[in-house]
Amino acid sequence: MFRVAGIGLGSLGVLECRLLNELEGVRVVAGVDPADEVREKFGDEFDVPTYETTEELLDAEFLDAVTIASPHTKHFDQALAALDADLHVHLEKPMVTDLGGARALIDRADERGLTLAVGYQRHFDPRFHELRRVVDSGRIGDPHMVVCHLEQEWIRWTKDEWRGDPSLSGGGQLYDSGSHLLDAMLWVTRSKPVTVAAAVDHRGHDVDVNAALAVVLDRDGDRLTASVGVSGDGQSVPDPGESLRVIGTEGMVAFDGDTIEVTEGGTTYTATPPTPGFEELTRKKLRNFVDAARDEADLAIPAEDALRVTALTEAAYESATTGRRVNVDGDA
Repeated sequence: MFRVAGIGLGSLGVLECRLLNELEGVRVVAGVDPADEVREKFGDEFDVPTYETTEELLDAEFLDAVTIASPHTKHFDQALAALDADLHVHLEKPMVTDLGGARALIDRADERGLTLAVGYQRHFDPRFHELRRVVDSGRIGDPHMVVCHLEQEWIRWTKDEWRGDPSLSGGGQLYDSGSHLLDAMLWVTRSKPVTVAAAVDHRGHDVDVNAALAVVLDRDGDRLTASVGVSGDGQSVPDPGESLRVIGTEGMVAFDGDTIEVTEGGTTYTATPPTPGFEELTRKKLRNFVDAARDEADLAIPAEDALRVTALTEAAYESATTGRRVNVDGDA
C-alpha cells in the first residue's frame, strides 16, 4: 500500500486526498493543517488522524509520500522536511517563492532518489499537448514570437484570504493563476527564460493584480520574444480566460481558450480539442506522480520545470521594483 498524507487541507488539498484514495493501491492515512475546525472535518471524512504541524505528522506516521497544498510560502519548509524523511513529494504550484529554495529541494530529492513533482496540470491537458505537438512538428517553421494572456475575477475573492497576504502567498496573481500561464508558455515552446522586463500594478491591494512581462526565451539556442499579460481583476468566473499564440517563420499556432488555429502556407486550420475538467486533470497528475514514485512512469511535471517558473516570476518582480531588465537564472 502506498501511504500518503495531505498537508494543507483546504478545498484543493481535500480534493487531492479524495482522488488519491480512489487510486488502486493508494491510501490517504493522515492530514496536516493548523486550523482545528479544518482538521476535525478532514478526520471525520477520511477517518484518519490529523496533526497541526508537519513535524508532528512525520514523528507519528509511517508514510511513502505527501501532497502539499498549503499557502505558497509554507511550501519550502514542509517539502524539505518530507524529503529529509525520505518521502516523495507532490507540491502544488508555485513550487516555492524563492529560487534558492527551489534549487535546494531539487538537490535534496536528487540526493535521496525521491520524486519531487509540482502540480502544473496543463501538462496533462490535450489542448496544450496539441499546441506543443504543432510547434515540435515544424509546421510553423522556427518559432520566434509568443503572445499570451490570462485574466480572471481573482482579487475580489482573494483579497481577504491568505492569497491576499504576501507573507503567505509570496505575491499576487502572477504567482497564483499566472504561474500556470508561465509554465504553459515555457512547456509548449520547450524554452527557458533568459531576461525579463516587467511592470506590476497592485491596484491598491497588498499583492499584485496586473502584470505585463516582456521576456526573451531560449529554445535550444534560438531566441524567442514573448509578451505576457496577467490580470487578477478580469471578467472570467470561475475559470481564467486565456490565450497563447506562437508565431514561427512559416506559420502560426494560436489557442483562444476554446479553439486551436494553425496557419501554414496562407491556409488556416481549426480544431476544438476536448476541454478536460479540473478534477480530471488533477486525477491525471496525481496518478502520474504515484506511478513515477513507484518507478512505473516518467514524471510529467518535474520540479525543474517549476524552478524555471519561479526564476522567471522572481526576476519579473525584481524588474518591476528596480525598473531594469533582469537576467533570469533558471538552471537547476
